[in-house]
Amino acid sequence: MKVGYLVVAVVAAAVAVFALQNSDATHVRFLVWSVDAVPLAAVVLAALAVGLMVTGVPLAIQRWRLRARNRALQARLVALEETAAKRDEPPRSSAAGH
Repeated sequence: MKVGYLVVAVVAAAVAVFALQNSDATHVRFLVWSVDAVPLAAVVLAALAVGLMVTGVPLAIQRWRLRARNRALQARLVALEETAAKRDEPPRSSAAGH
């Protein structure tokens, strides 16, 4: 877990340095939308955030489906184990006192 915190700290530091070094204003146009004097770092970081969301949604859906399949397979495994345990039980004698 410490490695994860270290990676997050390094990435955060890199983002901070990037934002400080790329503060020049730029003009952004997209379809009919136009904005002047937007810092270059803001444009790049916004594009990164949108990219993360675009890739994150399908991955989250896939993960949800895999978890549902895993639960179904676990339930099937339990049912099969119960069936196998019943099959392997020795037969009971119905007349215990005879």
